[in-house]
Amino acid sequence: MCGIAGILQMDGGPVSGPVLQRMTDVVRHRGPDGEGQWLGNGIGLGHRRLAILDLTRAGHQPMHAGDETLVISYNGEIYNWRELRDELRQRGATFRSNTDTEVVLEAYRAWGDRCVERFNGMFAFALWDRRRSRLLLARDRYGMKPLYYWWNGRTLLFASEVKSLLQHPDVRVTVDETALVEYFTFQNILSDRTLFAGVTLLPQAHTLTVSLGDAASFRTQRWWDYCFTEEKGVAEAEYVEELDRLVRRAVERQTSADVEVGTYLSGGIDSGAVTCITALQHRHVKTFTGGFDLSSASGLELGFDERTKAEALAATYKTEHYQVVLKAGDMETVLPELVWHLEDLRVGQSYPNYYVARLASRFVKVVLSGVGGDEIFAGYPWRYYRNVRNDDAAQFLSRYYESWQRLLPDAHRTTFWRPELQAVQQQHPPEQAFRSVLRRQSFLAMAPDDYVNRSLYFELTTFLHGLLLVEDKLSMAHSLETRAPFLDNDLVDFALRVPVRYKLKHVDRIVRLNENDLREKMAQLSNTRGDGKVVLRKALARYVPAGYANDRKQGFSAPDASWFKGQSIDYIRTLLGTREARLYDYIDPDTTRILLDEHMSGQVNHRLLIWSLLCFEWWLRRFRDNETAVVA
Repeated sequence: MCGIAGILQMDGGPVSGPVLQRMTDVVRHRGPDGEGQWLGNGIGLGHRRLAILDLTRAGHQPMHAGDETLVISYNGEIYNWRELRDELRQRGATFRSNTDTEVVLEAYRAWGDRCVERFNGMFAFALWDRRRSRLLLARDRYGMKPLYYWWNGRTLLFASEVKSLLQHPDVRVTVDETALVEYFTFQNILSDRTLFAGVTLLPQAHTLTVSLGDAASFRTQRWWDYCFTEEKGVAEAEYVEELDRLVRRAVERQTSADVEVGTYLSGGIDSGAVTCITALQHRHVKTFTGGFDLSSASGLELGFDERTKAEALAATYKTEHYQVVLKAGDMETVLPELVWHLEDLRVGQSYPNYYVARLASRFVKVVLSGVGGDEIFAGYPWRYYRNVRNDDAAQFLSRYYESWQRLLPDAHRTTFWRPELQAVQQQHPPEQAFRSVLRRQSFLAMAPDDYVNRSLYFELTTFLHGLLLVEDKLSMAHSLETRAPFLDNDLVDFALRVPVRYKLKHVDRIVRLNENDLREKMAQLSNTRGDGKVVLRKALARYVPAGYANDRKQGFSAPDASWFKGQSIDYIRTLLGTREARLYDYIDPDTTRILLDEHMSGQVNHRLLIWSLLCFEWWLRRFRDNETAVVA
């Protein structure tokens, strides 16, 4: 796990060493264990190293192949690197290190650009082929490792984080208003845009190639995609047994490291099972939990603290357990620093993740997470049930788009934005970005199961992708590597074959419901204990207590709905309550005041919107206006 950066001058001119140095220095947090730069004809590669495999100098980057015709700056972990190394040795390759980085180099030599199809892991890398004067950028299947670029036809800049690109004198910070409209519709950006105009996020499972001196050769290409191909005639028990085997093997693969590995531990079945399996495979595991002070919480938020369940499981498996308890003021303290690290605003209220990652980084360099289990095994039943009955595909798209307007429904768009942005959203409506995601796959039929799979596809490529970006930025802010066993390639490929009826318990009942009873009954069924992830729950139940296996889904969220109208109200009013706030260059202040008043009075829960407004205000201060703040 590291940070990469680079510059390609298309005319072959010299790359500035001091600029490349600044590009790597600014992401020192991604790799405090070493740094390096390499300059060639028109190309410069930079690297910051977080040493996980082969802690010796042999793992230093940028790394050359044995004959020095290939150079790479690499970020990530390839979990099947030992198997690939054995195969490559049989083909005549020799190795000087005990790293997956060198395996990537030799895999490219053997299989070219298609080497990425052989990698089971998370990665983003830049590989320079000196014989062909050709650059290859690549990103993993699921988008666990970020890779951004800036391209004007003459210069290509690329890096793990946007702040590296900002070190180049040609890059100026202006707001991409199309991306901004996307963000305040979905609390996510569904296209490859970012809030930084001109800065593009290389999409997950994509490569970018370009040859020196040939701007027309610039090309991005998708090399993998999710494909649902449900198997027929396989009993549920067979799926349970195979899933058990795959999860255990994924954990075994991902606990391989030359440093200590710990686990996140919440009250949910996914992180609970990962912890249990890790503890069975390894002695003396460290676990980390975040909890919340609920003294000022109310309603459903009174159940948001999961420390009791996590502590009980830690005691059962005798882990060395640590926890951090968050209060309302902790968000205010960390927000400027968090936004600087996050930079590319995405889904969720993520400051609890930031604190738990900081805690874990004090004890380990690698931590396993339960992320991904919900998205590949249908862990959010209420999302699918409300879209499973449709007259046709057009009705599904319309309803599904409406359900994903997490911050602002279309009805608010004409009053929320300043007049200048009205033309932007008319020219690039957010629904266009939404439909473009689902247009990537064709579904032959649109039966209830097809609607569910289409929903899962959307979540995997947008919502999960956003979660992974956030997780990477906030863990690497503390020089911590997060791994996700549920996103092992073999496990995901298996999940794509599991029929919907083995993931969701009540799809058939929803389909048969009377239309007049649908809303009420759907709410009841989607809150049933044990609904969603049915086959996964059964496979993992053998590792966790009964209270884990069949409990309701509970995300890792602070009681912000209560805090935002209670203990944090003065902070919100100070930051957003003045017309001099920076975000009002884009957003209408009167409409914002009405929305804030709705939340403070308890009429509407706008916690996600308020969090996003706070983040965007700090984004403008830190990046557009370069306001100085204390940054770790």
